[in-house]
Amino acid sequence: MVYEGSESERERAINEWLPVTSNRNAKWWYSAFHNVTAMVGAGVLSLPYAMSQLGWGPGVTIMLLSWVVTLYTIWQMVEMHEMIPGKRFDRYHELGQYAFGEKLGLWIIIPQQLTVDVSSDIVYMVTGGQSLKKFHDLVCPNCKEIRQTYFIMIFASVHFVLSHLPNFNSISGVSLAAAVMSLSYSTIAWAASIGKGVQPNVDYSYKSTSNPGKVFDFLAGLGEIAFAYAGHNVVLEIQATMPSTPEKPSKGPMWKGVIVAYLIVAICYLPVAFIGYWAFGNSVNDNILLTLENPTGLIATANIFVVIHVIGSYQVQLYI
Repeated sequence: MVYEGSESERERAINEWLPVTSNRNAKWWYSAFHNVTAMVGAGVLSLPYAMSQLGWGPGVTIMLLSWVVTLYTIWQMVEMHEMIPGKRFDRYHELGQYAFGEKLGLWIIIPQQLTVDVSSDIVYMVTGGQSLKKFHDLVCPNCKEIRQTYFIMIFASVHFVLSHLPNFNSISGVSLAAAVMSLSYSTIAWAASIGKGVQPNVDYSYKSTSNPGKVFDFLAGLGEIAFAYAGHNVVLEIQATMPSTPEKPSKGPMWKGVIVAYLIVAICYLPVAFIGYWAFGNSVNDNILLTLENPTGLIATANIFVVIHVIGSYQVQLYI
């Protein structure tokens, strides 16, 4: 809990130089859609596949447990943002430096944060290119085949323009559009799965027949669910855009936005995971939209929504 004027000159100079936020005037709903954009990414489309690797019992349990655990860990980070009077931890590495020391904190936090950020952005690029290619193939099935590599390059070229946006506040419109798209394509995915219904000879058993194969598939399913809950690495940066006074600390609007975001996450994740697995069993692809071929127009639209969303997710991940 801190007045803006209590920042040291050095901290103020750093905040003005680093392009995380140009001001602290964001509202609680900024927290909501920024968190949705950061969290609901490519991972939601692989949740039915993760369910096929885990099975009904473990899959449902882990899906619900992961939602609760990640909500709790975000709450911890929101609380720690201003746990020291007169100080705001605007960036993850600042919190690490407070916990482990100036040098050790950087060495512990930065490599892990960069690993998560770079890995996520690689997945977003591949997913964006894959969805663009799927859209192209659906709307123009007789057109000349174009390699997925070129679609990835098309997706990447968008960021040559968006990378010129100067700070976190300037990408709010992109982030809002991405959040809306995530809810839209998730709804299309589970609604189209209901439309398909349970497929003939659907099989809910494990694909692997050997015990080692089942173990590795189970672990892979855990990883896919864990990947779906991204966004923790930018929570402090999102909260840094919130105003704060001793009477009204930033954790109030931030937490309100997080609650709304997590309700949206539940609406996106749980129906896609459970209905997708219910409809296709262990024959579902690692991207539910690749399994759904019809209605063509609807699935093509969903793929474009995915592209728009991962564009926003990519931009949010850049501001760590």
